[in-house]
Amino acid sequence: MARYGETWTRDELILAFSLYSEIPFGKIHMSNSKVRELARLLGRTPGSVSMKLSNFARLDPALHARGIVGLQRGGKGDKEIWDEFREHPEVLAFESQQLLADKLGRRLEDVAEIRTDDLPREGLERDAVIRVRVNQSFFRRRILSAYEFRCCVTGLNVPELLVASHIVPWAEDAANRLNPRNGLCLNPLHDRAFDRRMMWIDPEFRVCFSPRLSETPKREQALDWLLTFEGKPLQLPKNFAPDTQFLSRHAKAAQASA
Repeated sequence: MARYGETWTRDELILAFSLYSEIPFGKIHMSNSKVRELARLLGRTPGSVSMKLSNFARLDPALHARGIVGLQRGGKGDKEIWDEFREHPEVLAFESQQLLADKLGRRLEDVAEIRTDDLPREGLERDAVIRVRVNQSFFRRRILSAYEFRCCVTGLNVPELLVASHIVPWAEDAANRLNPRNGLCLNPLHDRAFDRRMMWIDPEFRVCFSPRLSETPKREQALDWLLTFEGKPLQLPKNFAPDTQFLSRHAKAAQASA
């Protein structure tokens, strides 16, 4: 039976925020299968879940920049969870996935779709790596969703062939590890070039490559294909466009090593 009029608990708000983070704003309607699934898990109506996601939208500066304000009425708990995620993103992202696993009655590793076969069977090392991988999986879903599951350079739309690439590397900026504006949705080849600082994005959001690539002797077809996107504009998402300061930081490092 659906629960009507009951105050949302902290755990429910965390799960709702997690879902809000993983689906585009234009798809948070009650007919969305993910909205309906969360409603089933929480014992609430799809309309109630959809409305809660719209409440979170009123707090989203990325939407405000586009002139979208979401539903103006919302509970105190909505803002508390929003602020908590902003201040402690890795803690809350991990907690959201653990809560979801508990609701589904499944292992956390399976829900987050992370690899564990290369880890010790138990112990602090295993737990620490699992936590990192769960959060990286959360970041991946958030980035792919923001870019509507398309590579921002090529337009490739096969999720299994897409990578959530950090602009500022994970190890270099702990505060922005889960920041969706610190990510690009790329195919593996362009991701590798970007990660190795052989590709960068200029201030006009155009794709640039290191001269070293075009000067490669005996260039093969794959490299020629990679370089066909030189100067092409990035396909920007409707929400969470990449932060220009992060892109500039990456570009300067890439140009210095070009």
